[in-house]
Amino acid sequence: MEHRRLALLCSHLRPLHRERQIPDRITHGLAQLPLFNSAGAHDQGRPENGCVFCMIVRGESPALKLYEDDVCLCILDLNPLIHGHSLIIPKSHFSCLEATPPSVVAAMCSKVPFLSKAIMKATECDAFNLLVNNGSAAGQVIFHTHLHIVPRKATDRLWTSHSFRRIPLKMNQETDSLAKSIREAVSPSLQDKDGAKVVDESKLVENQQGG
Repeated sequence: MEHRRLALLCSHLRPLHRERQIPDRITHGLAQLPLFNSAGAHDQGRPENGCVFCMIVRGESPALKLYEDDVCLCILDLNPLIHGHSLIIPKSHFSCLEATPPSVVAAMCSKVPFLSKAIMKATECDAFNLLVNNGSAAGQVIFHTHLHIVPRKATDRLWTSHSFRRIPLKMNQETDSLAKSIREAVSPSLQDKDGAKVVDESKLVENQQGG
């Protein structure tokens, strides 16, 4: 399970594969706990189909909780990519990020600064990755919205910035069409309460190039 999740998460990052052992002080506390089961993933993780996160929220499945409030909780991932890998999950069931109400996403994200700081301190790390695997193609295996906090050290070799395959954006008609299509798709939500409109980024680029 751990190797599958790592492969899905890093399939486009060219990760350096190696065996990873969970430190003794973590495995000792987890020895009697069941690992997350993604058997219901293809059923979109509906609570009635045994969503493991819903079971944790209801107290029907054990987990090592790090934080909890009325909207969300943070737990240690039981199949961690690295020591201290944690998850922020909403207490209500939403199968994917786009199905999650903005207020819930905001509540989850507002916990990231102090939770990540605590996780980095406990793991003696000085950085972290904040990840969302949204949909099967992106590596989501438990269909209940969640954020990954992955503490990092320069020497962990989990993956590096050099492993990303990146191609400079070409400012051409195809790119302009892509930007236009995205703006049109989200235009109803691009106005704030005061009616302010989104800035046309393509015009900004043209102005910068011309000035």
